[in-house]
Amino acid sequence: MYTKGLFIYNGNAGSVDSTQVGDVLGILSAELPELNVRRTSEPGEAERICREEAEQYDVLYILGGDGTVHECVNGLAALESPPVIGVLPGGTCNDFSRTLWMPQQLPRAAEVLNERRTRTLDIGTANGHYFTNFYGIGLISETSQNINSDIKGTFGKLGYFLSTLQTVRTAEPFQFEMSHDGGEISGEAVMIYAANGRYLGTNPLPFHDESLEDGLLDVLIIREAGLPLLRELLSRKTPGQWSPESSTIEYIQTSRLTIRTERPMPADTDGEIYLETPAELGVLPGKLTFLVGEQPVATL
Repeated sequence: MYTKGLFIYNGNAGSVDSTQVGDVLGILSAELPELNVRRTSEPGEAERICREEAEQYDVLYILGGDGTVHECVNGLAALESPPVIGVLPGGTCNDFSRTLWMPQQLPRAAEVLNERRTRTLDIGTANGHYFTNFYGIGLISETSQNINSDIKGTFGKLGYFLSTLQTVRTAEPFQFEMSHDGGEISGEAVMIYAANGRYLGTNPLPFHDESLEDGLLDVLIIREAGLPLLRELLSRKTPGQWSPESSTIEYIQTSRLTIRTERPMPADTDGEIYLETPAELGVLPGKLTFLVGEQPVATL
């Protein structure tokens, strides 16, 4: 039973207003004797709060987008006794909350958190930092850098899609060398994407559900750009359908990954760009416990 909770929300998130915050707090506090609230106002604040205060609590609720979750996880992953984590969708894409099978309507998401189903999941590592969704270079980071803030604010996930279409037409290949559990890979690519989560820009990726807790990263090496690539990447293929002989996408699973490029390249980590290559990636198996929704029944 949880007796003491901390609620962190991004005060700068334009998609959540005070009425919604109040509604969510009312639902969560009905099942919790003590719930303290912290509103963040600047980058890095959520990470600091989690690192310094989270061990005092049984449960931590995060209301925000993937960037806010990323901050919090970077404050939590190094703790010896982190709390159980509940994620409420409050951003543009909310990809990690989708990975946790959370409803995308805030009141319903809060109700699902009160059902208190938990799952202990892997967390990715990159050059001493942590990620829940992905680490990517090339096309993925160029897309993030090309997003016009006005378009993003007005059109939400449509802004990401428009930026992707623009970038996909102009992506330049880069030279890379990679080492992983199975050996070495080198050559040209337009994007390298190491996934821990299962969504990209609200679109489900065709990774097995077990990938969330198998101690492995799902890595895509994308050799060529163009609109056919976008369709293939977001179609519901099984990993075995991706092979160098039949596709522009090469797929591997690995517990560790080293990426070297001919020049330093910016990396997108859960939608945040502050790292660059060369990169040392890994996995912390079963590192953090999350509250999850009810897993949907698979359909053929």
